Amino acid sequence: MVLPGAGQGVVKSGTGVRLLTRRLFVGSLAAVLAALAVPVSAETLRVRPLVRDGQVLVSFALEQGFTDAVRDVVRSGLRTTFTYTVELRLRVPAWVDRTIGTAVVSTTVEYDNLTRRHSISRTLDGRMEESRVVEDEAIVRQMMTSFDRLPLFDTKLLEQNREYYVVVRADARPRSGAAFWPWGGSTSGSARFTFIH
Repeated sequence: MVLPGAGQGVVKSGTGVRLLTRRLFVGSLAAVLAALAVPVSAETLRVRPLVRDGQVLVSFALEQGFTDAVRDVVRSGLRTTFTYTVELRLRVPAWVDRTIGTAVVSTTVEYDNLTRRHSISRTLDGRMEESRVVEDEAIVRQMMTSFDRLPLFDTKLLEQNREYYVVVRADARPRSGAAFWPWGGSTSGSARFTFIH
């Protein structure tokens, strides 16, 4: 087999072919590993549970979730919804962790191009919790991506001196153009705590 060399005419031996093949493989492997080291997206879903007054209060924030691309979709007038599925789980060593409770928090926004106002609503497990009409986009961003001390679970569900964790999964709709969502459609975050009564 004849292969062009690096400024040396040609390589004719089988050893040269194997050496070139090995170099190509190592180079390709390095490129793949480098690609895997790059984060898929820059968003972070921070989760903070707090036990107080018989409730598990959950705070979470989707940092960098309301990007310029998302804002453009909202301004186009498309009904846009961020849905957060929150799960409380019991950590079970050497076994499958148990889900104690689930809550779904959704925030939907619609922009009216004529009035330049946003109609925004927030639901918890399908029940309307808040509804507002605002002009300030900063309020829209805050309501879509930040939640503070939501009383989502009752401590009556918990066992003393056991380790629990809260998992939050975020999902964005409409899905028809999932490529422009900053996290490709969904992302998640979690945090642990020990229940001491």
